[in-house]
This record gives sequence, structure tokens and C-alpha cells, in this order.
Amino acid sequence: MLTEEIVKKNYPTSKPDVVKALIASLGTLAEKYGLSSPLRLSHFLAQTAHESGGFRLIEENLNYSADGLNKIFPKYFVKAGRDAQAYHRQPEKIANVVYASRMGNGDTASGEGYKFRGRGLIQLTGKSNYTGFATDSGITVDEAVAYLSTPEGAVESAAWFWNKNGLNALADKDDVTAVTKRINGGTIGLDDRIKHTNEFKHILGA
Repeated sequence: MLTEEIVKKNYPTSKPDVVKALIASLGTLAEKYGLSSPLRLSHFLAQTAHESGGFRLIEENLNYSADGLNKIFPKYFVKAGRDAQAYHRQPEKIANVVYASRMGNGDTASGEGYKFRGRGLIQLTGKSNYTGFATDSGITVDEAVAYLSTPEGAVESAAWFWNKNGLNALADKDDVTAVTKRINGGTIGLDDRIKHTNEFKHILGA
């Protein structure tokens, strides 16, 4: 049985309110999002642990330096001829450039890049994702933005993303690589994700 104490022991830098929300929602996650077996839950918890830095971060950190912007987002800065120094350590300006005119967002001036920045244990990003979550949850998009900023919303939005993207089927195959690719688009942090998956499988008896 998974408890707050077990999660805190395994992830000592986790935020208590996030862990509390996670444990409190386990029944809902099983019923509403199909996280109904130890194996599925092990994969979900492992991936969310990795994505959130050990159940610690529920909002994307875009506080990049000018040098970091040119290295991480070269398409939008150095290759685009945009002066990264003008965006140095300015998360709102950065988000409105790198997320403009994609994922359902408007242009740079719309401010939607920052409004719909990554939130949740699996960072939901872009107006299209927020709109999908809002529609399925019976709330407005603005309400979704506010909800995803809470520990409860951070947990539920991750489960929504998980279910929406068919990750239960991949978890049933016990395929960490496939799950990782579906979430990340690649295999960044794969070793860490595998380690977490094995830890949770042991805890949950999967």
C-alpha cells in the first residue's frame, strides 16, 4: 500500500502538499483514468516522479539565462537572429516566444505562451492541451489554468494526459521506453525512469 510516508522516504525533497494530493487521489485515478492495476500505477508514479523532480515541481521553470536560451532554444534565438540577452531571466517573455503560434497558442503578442506554460506532474503545455482537459473536466479554460496550479490539479492533469495518450496500454506491456517516448518525444532520463519504475513495482507488488 502506498502512503505519504513511503513517498516522502523515497523522495525526500518532495513537497508535502503535492504528496498529500497524490495519495488522496489514488482512488479517483484508478476509477476515472484507468490507473487500476499495480503495474499501471507503478509506471504512472515513476514517470510523474521523474517529470516533477521527485514530486517537487508542478510548474515549468523558464528562468533561463541568455546563454541557456541560445543552447536550449536555438531555433527561437540564435538561429532566428533574436538577441537572447533581451530575454535573460524573463520567464514570461521567454514563454511567449518559444510557445508562440503552436500547440493551439496565439502569436507572441497574445501572451498565451506564458499563460499555457507547462503545469502539472506531467507538464501540460499549450492551449490545445488545456482546452482538452477543460472540456473533459467540464470547466472553462481559465478555470483549468487555475486548477493546474494546485497540487490536486497537478496530479489530475497528469492522469488525464496519461489516459488521453494511451499510456495505460503501454504500461500493461511494462515498456518503460515506449512510455517515455510517448511523454517526452525521446528517451531523455530513461535510466532514471526505469529506476523509479522498479522502485514502485517493488512497493506496489507489481
